[in-house]
Amino acid sequence: MHILQRAGRRLLALTGLLAVLALVFGSPASAAVQAPHSASGKTYVIGTDTTFAPFEFRQGGELVGIDMDLLRAIAEKQGFKVEIQSLGFDAALQALQSDQVDGVIAGMSITDERRQVFDFSEPYFDSGVQMAVAETNTDISSYEDLKGKTVAVKRGSEGEAFAKSIAGKYGFTVKPLDQSATMYDDVKAGNSVAVFDDYPVLAYGIAQNNGLKAVTEKERGSSYGFAVNKGNNPELVQAFNTGLAELKASGEYQQILDKYLAAPETAGKTSFWQLLTESLPALLKGLVLTLFATGLSIVIALILGVGFGFLKVSRRLWLRGIATAYVAIFRGTPLLVQAFFFYFGLPQLTGRPMDVLTAGVLTLSLNAGAYMTEIVRGGVQSVDPGQMEASRSLGLGYFKSMQKVVIPQAVKIMTPSFINQFVITLKDSSLLAVIGFAELTYQGQQIYASNFRTGETLLIVAALYFVVITVLIKLSNILDKRFNK
Repeated sequence: MHILQRAGRRLLALTGLLAVLALVFGSPASAAVQAPHSASGKTYVIGTDTTFAPFEFRQGGELVGIDMDLLRAIAEKQGFKVEIQSLGFDAALQALQSDQVDGVIAGMSITDERRQVFDFSEPYFDSGVQMAVAETNTDISSYEDLKGKTVAVKRGSEGEAFAKSIAGKYGFTVKPLDQSATMYDDVKAGNSVAVFDDYPVLAYGIAQNNGLKAVTEKERGSSYGFAVNKGNNPELVQAFNTGLAELKASGEYQQILDKYLAAPETAGKTSFWQLLTESLPALLKGLVLTLFATGLSIVIALILGVGFGFLKVSRRLWLRGIATAYVAIFRGTPLLVQAFFFYFGLPQLTGRPMDVLTAGVLTLSLNAGAYMTEIVRGGVQSVDPGQMEASRSLGLGYFKSMQKVVIPQAVKIMTPSFINQFVITLKDSSLLAVIGFAELTYQGQQIYASNFRTGETLLIVAALYFVVITVLIKLSNILDKRFNK
């Protein structure tokens, strides 16, 4: 009996010692099963596509769709908040890799290649691929009919992967494009004879009068998943998985799918004026942001242009060298490359995220500033050198001569070019739609992505640009005549 008591006391002491050691030094086994911190109470920035109905699209100005409804329902049940950024598929993935967003949900297929870069949730949708052609096309009805032809696919999609896998067998060329609406238009325009797309996206688009018809059965595809950077935000993935399981158990998951897929409501044909009325609020919102970003960029660009412009005409070689390097860099690289660098590349280099408005204004300012530098240089050097000589001969110093004689004449020469640069910068702002900057062109893309009336929507967008630019040119010319008489 005493022997058993002593053995029990020793076992208890040993257990206590092991517990203390585990607390002090940690236990690999316990660490392996330790749950990640809870996502509850946190706010996450989630990137998504802009044009992938019925998974994400605009309806009445609000971003809706299967992905959006699932994400919001899961966030509500798991107690975290989401801030959704509609960027486009490629841009969303770049934003995730540069830590501009915490996760991506955009009808993203789970592949082995992507698993090397991202951590995925449990699959939330099993997809598949179908081929479609224009409604009026009676020549293409099977893969065999594609020999020697070109087909359109969405870049990075399951449709692209499938099309490339059979392209060699059937002898057709694959053309990747950035949006579903864009590739549908490419087929309707006759530039491609067919399109390969995810079957729910294709079915929804056909119901919305996208001008296509499906001609093949659904091919088995991969599954969609919610993604985060590898090793980051494990609690967010866990919360998504838990919330998804709860939605499936309650039946809410199936209700969300049925809302968009069971029987997609066929869109009735509306008139152009109805389209204009429905689209105008969103387009005007985009126009206001366009004018704000352009105005702010022009002010900054003017400051940069004047500063570097005078450096370009400086008598000091090293000052001219600085200005020349600035102009060479920003005039010698495309605006789109600069936008991608400031929004995606710079945060990766610095480790500090940058919001899209800052990146957009920075891009436009530095780009326009380089051109304004040359305008200032050209304006100053266009003034007859005799004017400076005459001023100096009257006893005025160099800086006083520049202020009183050269610059007033140079301003009159430069003003038309400044007005022209303002118009160019306003139009260049449309390129920032590729990084999710919600200006006028971006808003137009959101509209035709859901109604597939691309030509009419772009006509409205172009008309708004034309009216605004015409008014600004008129006002600028009036001010020019008034102050440069």
